[in-house]
Amino acid sequence: MNNFDIFNFNNSLKSRINSLGFEKPTLIQEKSIPLILEGKDVIGLSATGSGKTIAFGSGAVQKSVRGGGVQVLILTPTRELAEQVKVSIAQLSNDLKVIAVYGGVSINPQFDDLKKAEIVVATPGRFKDHLERGSVDTSNIKMAVLDEADRMLDMGFIDDIEDILKQIPGGRQTLLFSATIPPPIEKLANKYLDNPSKVVATRMVDPSKLRQVYYNVRPNQKLSLLVHLLKNDESDLSMVFCNTRRSVDMVTQTLKINKVSCTAIHGGFTQNKRSKSLEMFNDRVKGALICTDVAARGLDIDSVSHVYNFELPPDSNSYVHRIGRTARAGKEGLVVNLLDDRDHENFGRIEQGHSEYNIERVDLPSFERVKVVNPNSRFGGRSRGGFRGRRSGGKGSGRSSGRSS
Repeated sequence: MNNFDIFNFNNSLKSRINSLGFEKPTLIQEKSIPLILEGKDVIGLSATGSGKTIAFGSGAVQKSVRGGGVQVLILTPTRELAEQVKVSIAQLSNDLKVIAVYGGVSINPQFDDLKKAEIVVATPGRFKDHLERGSVDTSNIKMAVLDEADRMLDMGFIDDIEDILKQIPGGRQTLLFSATIPPPIEKLANKYLDNPSKVVATRMVDPSKLRQVYYNVRPNQKLSLLVHLLKNDESDLSMVFCNTRRSVDMVTQTLKINKVSCTAIHGGFTQNKRSKSLEMFNDRVKGALICTDVAARGLDIDSVSHVYNFELPPDSNSYVHRIGRTARAGKEGLVVNLLDDRDHENFGRIEQGHSEYNIERVDLPSFERVKVVNPNSRFGGRSRGGFRGRRSGGKGSGRSSGRSS
């Protein structure tokens, strides 16, 4: 299969696909589009950036008619992903109304939008709210899509998803896309999908292009090492993952006072602030996005050359999602893990869960102690220092007489 012309698209959709410059389908598109157009239920194993939005989006557009009410519902884990999916699908249609429905913004404009829409992209919580208010008519829905189902599970949306699916007419087509299929998602699929076809296209990261390393570092050196690496690595765009909002704030403010170009995003931001942060990051050719897993879920960001784990995630699946941001489309990528004593338990789980990964231990470089934001004073205090860390020995322990990063 060499191009999109082989798919049984109607003339309007085929014209839009051609005008957008799509030529060669991705693996998930090649495998799933024929099944979707045939009306089959599908389980698609694929990561963010695999092209799945065009796969289910093309099916959604082809199966919807103008003025037919809400005919396709697409559930996503985050507001940002809902917006991205909406924009992508709207580009595939000349006349269908595609809307995004999510929390964090006024609900009032959504009442009118839902009356006019044919395709709705929504977060589960807000869509369930509309169901309870009676502000959305689900009687014409013929396709339901669960996008990034494992991420929605992690965020606690599984009950909301079930409540929503129960209120959509039977006989619909249901598509489920997920990077992993943990037991609760498998149970959900068995309950709500009818004899689904399973397609697998998970390898978006090229292992031959991806290098993974870790540093053993003292807690009071971590921020200084991160500043050093971000200033000295030959990187394009970088993503720095933290486990909590508090850590995101601390890291971001420390990087800024040390003149490292960065932008933060986490679930505590208003929707407007989240959108502005993401827009600022996407407009750059260099810089770092400091984020939590929740805030980054579903964001499809191109040209990420480096992923830094300032804190290790508690499970191996989250690690897979993080490292999947780099080494795409034939480009090289580097994953850098900063391990202090608190990270080793999580690191052990990651190694055990993915023994095929070769995560290389590297020695600490020499780096200066930097100005830091003091987390004990709600990020208001700063400290300075002239510490230069010694180059570590074989164990990468790194010695310091300093008491802070």
